[in-house]
Amino acid sequence: MAIQLIDEAATQGCRVKIACIDLSITFNTYLSWKENTSDKRKGPLTEPANKLPLAVRNEIIKVATSKEFVNESPWVIVAKLADREKYLASESSFYKVLKEHSLLTHRGKERAHTHTRPTPLVATRPNQIWSWDITYIRSSVTGIYYYLYLFIDVFSRKIVGFDVFENESMENSAFLFEKLCICEGVSKHQLVLHSDNGGPMKGATMLATMQKLGVIPSFSRPSISDDNPYSEALFKTIKYHRTYPKFFEKLEDVKRWIMGFAYWYNEEHFHSGINFVTPSMRHRGIDKEILTKRNGVYLLAKEQYPERWNGRNVKKFNYEKKVYLNHLQKEKESDIEKAS
Repeated sequence: MAIQLIDEAATQGCRVKIACIDLSITFNTYLSWKENTSDKRKGPLTEPANKLPLAVRNEIIKVATSKEFVNESPWVIVAKLADREKYLASESSFYKVLKEHSLLTHRGKERAHTHTRPTPLVATRPNQIWSWDITYIRSSVTGIYYYLYLFIDVFSRKIVGFDVFENESMENSAFLFEKLCICEGVSKHQLVLHSDNGGPMKGATMLATMQKLGVIPSFSRPSISDDNPYSEALFKTIKYHRTYPKFFEKLEDVKRWIMGFAYWYNEEHFHSGINFVTPSMRHRGIDKEILTKRNGVYLLAKEQYPERWNGRNVKKFNYEKKVYLNHLQKEKESDIEKAS
């Protein structure tokens, strides 16, 4: 069934490797199944040499549940046993055995630590989700930096606004954000603003401004830059641009350079993430017509020179209807849309 689904997707223009990812199998697995669909797994014929004996596993449970160690972590248990010149098993073995017997439930007065993931979001039009962040810009004086505040539209990748300051503050971010909302004509409850957990992002002034404008806040997990990928990718594009200098002499020089970069990025840069149209084209909604014309050019070319394709599918410039933010894997779309 998997082979049939992948082959069917390939005939519709989907890349085989992408179809394999959607089915959670590797490309090599697909090739192996195509060659022979019989189950070749034989399983291990012998037990691993490092498998813990049953007597040791029972001893681990006995020690960990004893009156002396019942409130201690495996790390403490192993250390105390070592002080008595006794080795029973490693910390990981303790955790593994205790987990198998459901003996790792949280104890103590403090709340159990939880790993929360940010709410998944999906953008289907411009000015629906913005992402923003602050990055350092080197000055000519060692240890002194300028701070670039940059807002980007997630759907179109357009830089909707920026400013450069000599310090980081929630007042700067609130002032700039309110000005951008007015310029873009953002109405209440229209926009989600995503950022990391820095002070200028979560400060009282910034949050109050967002509440006044009816903007929904969204934050990354602490110390996880992957939750804010669009801003991080844009900062890399800026600092690796061929004209980006090693440092700037004055604040006005930074603003002048960023202004030129923003014009190039929005109006001239063919962005790979949106199928090689400019962010401004996508923001204005004219990219769909452009992509359709490109597809027509390729179809006509195949009719004129069929030998050049040799049975291969025609390249398609697909229009991306949805752009995902937060754990970018395409999970169940109904769940994502419900969460957004």
